[in-house]
Amino acid sequence: MPVLISQTAFTQLFNDTRNYTEEICSYLETEDYVVQPIVDVSPPKWHLGHSTWFFEEFVLKKYHRAHKLYDQNTAYVFNSYYESVGEKVVRTDRGNLSRPTVSWVYDYRKYITAAINDFLSSNPDLSREILEVLEIGCHHEKQHQELLLTDIKYILGNNPLLPVYNEKFEENGVESQKQEWISIPEGVYEIGHKDESFCYDNELGVHKTYIQDFKISNKLVTNREFLEFMEAGAYDDVLLWHAEGWDWKNTANIQSPFYWHNLNGSWHQYTLQGLREIEPEAPVSHISYYEAFAFAQWKGMRLPTEFEWEIAHDKFTWGTRWEWTESAYSPYPGFTTAEGALGEYNGKFMVNQKVLRGSSVATSPNHTRHTYRNFFHPNLRWQFTGIRLAK
Repeated sequence: MPVLISQTAFTQLFNDTRNYTEEICSYLETEDYVVQPIVDVSPPKWHLGHSTWFFEEFVLKKYHRAHKLYDQNTAYVFNSYYESVGEKVVRTDRGNLSRPTVSWVYDYRKYITAAINDFLSSNPDLSREILEVLEIGCHHEKQHQELLLTDIKYILGNNPLLPVYNEKFEENGVESQKQEWISIPEGVYEIGHKDESFCYDNELGVHKTYIQDFKISNKLVTNREFLEFMEAGAYDDVLLWHAEGWDWKNTANIQSPFYWHNLNGSWHQYTLQGLREIEPEAPVSHISYYEAFAFAQWKGMRLPTEFEWEIAHDKFTWGTRWEWTESAYSPYPGFTTAEGALGEYNGKFMVNQKVLRGSSVATSPNHTRHTYRNFFHPNLRWQFTGIRLAK
């Protein structure tokens, strides 16, 4: 995970990142910060604290001898899945943290932001090792910015009043290009992150893979197309579904994408701008892998593998939806985890998950790239997930 930017430019990256997190939260009321409707959704207050603790735990405690902990309980409260760091609040209990207060968390952020800036200014020639950890910290916070937006949407979207988060947040832009099928010839292709810019360890190392010829859509599946799937009764056609997906659908009584509401015979969708009528030509979103697979089966097509997606990425527009692939999340040849707690960042999740490629309307600026490997369990729908078909 090389560092190519100067320390001065990094200082700007750090402060821009910290400011953008707080801008996301500026549209919230105090009561919004504490809600945790389900285990997968963390309270905004916790995201603010966790992304701050990361810098304190992995930078200041290790490299800045003069640093004094803001509080002895920050690691216990704001650790996430770093088992090697120590005890932590159970994930399902994050919503029970009425204390520390929101104002306390903002004071904590201010303290750590100042401490990092002081560390940077007083050490003008930091080592590559330290800069790499600082850079990971910034991109880690960018990941949490996306999670903040999707978690906020879940919190407000499950409020009976369906309140508006931000009138200016447009999530349903239309892809206006004509439907085309892009042909990719068979061959041996290189996969993985190749240059010296930032990437995560799961994007390494570069390796070759053989791909048979295939075609991939230049457009994402739209709401109109998915509505046709629904109206055809495909949610109730067992032959289209994986057995596990069929059980999930029936147990959860799934009959439409997440956030869809049928009001007097007309489909609406909860968005961060509030409840809106479905935009037929916008890409469908908040789809599980199970639904994406069933839709592809219904169309007589399939989902692309993550390698097919990477090979073809420069031939279509992407970036408004995380796109499910047919690939299981597994290590590339030669994959190794980092030493210490940061080695828990990606590798230990390489089981029972599907890879998604691209990015979404909630992804932070300058954070993703065509080799980025996102990953989720196949039943999850709270992210801006969509469908691109292959055949």
